[in-house]
Amino acid sequence: MDKTGKRRSPLWARICVGLGAGVLVLSGGSLVAGQQLVAKYTGQVVDNSLLDPIELQEKPAEAAEVKSDINGPVNILLVGIDPRDEQTAPLADSILIAHIPRDRHSAYIFSIPRDLRVDIPAFEKSGTGADRNKINSAMSYGSRLGGNKFSEAQGFQLLAKTVGNLTGIKKFDAGAIVNFGGFKKIVEAMGGVEMVIDMDVKSEHLKPDGSTRDRKPACQGHHRCEHPYTGDAKFYKQSDKPVKLKAWEALDYVRQRYPNAGIPMSDYDRQRHQQQFIKAIAKQAMSRDVVTDPQKLLAVMDAAGGSLTFAGGSHTIVDWALELKDINVDDMVTVKLPGGGIFEPGYLGERFEPGVDDFFKAVAEDRVAPFLLDHPTYVNTQSS
Repeated sequence: MDKTGKRRSPLWARICVGLGAGVLVLSGGSLVAGQQLVAKYTGQVVDNSLLDPIELQEKPAEAAEVKSDINGPVNILLVGIDPRDEQTAPLADSILIAHIPRDRHSAYIFSIPRDLRVDIPAFEKSGTGADRNKINSAMSYGSRLGGNKFSEAQGFQLLAKTVGNLTGIKKFDAGAIVNFGGFKKIVEAMGGVEMVIDMDVKSEHLKPDGSTRDRKPACQGHHRCEHPYTGDAKFYKQSDKPVKLKAWEALDYVRQRYPNAGIPMSDYDRQRHQQQFIKAIAKQAMSRDVVTDPQKLLAVMDAAGGSLTFAGGSHTIVDWALELKDINVDDMVTVKLPGGGIFEPGYLGERFEPGVDDFFKAVAEDRVAPFLLDHPTYVNTQSS
């Protein structure tokens, strides 16, 4: 319980809602929407095959049994993808890791650039060999089932292995795949979202009214143009105070990553904006005008439940919520990992600066707080 005497909803629920997975909310130590509702959603979204590197299995959660043996530091892998069908290989458009220390006093969120060039290991299930490529390809490689069919859960396994090799995290304690198509429904259910616009940004894709921008005459009917759009564009003006954004505006803003849109640091700026978006949604989803309004709360949960695949190992979402219930979203620290482009001579992807390996070692040894005290430039001070 915090100093004001008010109970705080669990970090995992807030992270989940912020990432399109608001399947449960705790208040006063009990489930706001009731145990039956949580059972419904845990059964709908849980797929522990995400964390199973050997066998692809689906193990539904049982909300009735609550375990309390989640010990030590926790690492959760969160992956965002665009909507895909079974005939389209998924790509990991956003890769985030939540590290919660053993003492449960805080949480640290850091992103892996989608274009980071890494070693992707061979994967027997998909029949793919080892390769060096952009990390977002790992999910695509691992998802192959044959016969022009693909599995997001199987692709997640290879991505988790690839990210684990990169960071030194031997096994993730929980994981989630978030369909970004569900974000719009979540924000719509909340009536929009308020967030700070930390730089002037021009939309690459949308007009001021939210419709798609016109394509250049030379770019009609194909996707070979690097910047195919022309004409009026939606503009997001920098503001020191939170700005109310409609669902389509918020999703458009946080997906911009091109310098010609006003994003000088490309994907690194986009990562920061997505982290800001996560915190903004989490705060708003847990505000009184949402959690005390049953109709709005259920609408948010319905939208989130359809956009998430979650795996918690041998623990249910309820287990995780109860374990992390005392961590406040305001205690969430977002971390920026320094890096830059690889040009040999054309653009090949991104690479981290050498000091990032020391940060990963601090994560593995559960000493992120002292590392950040010694390296304050890693703290994203524009995360709220």
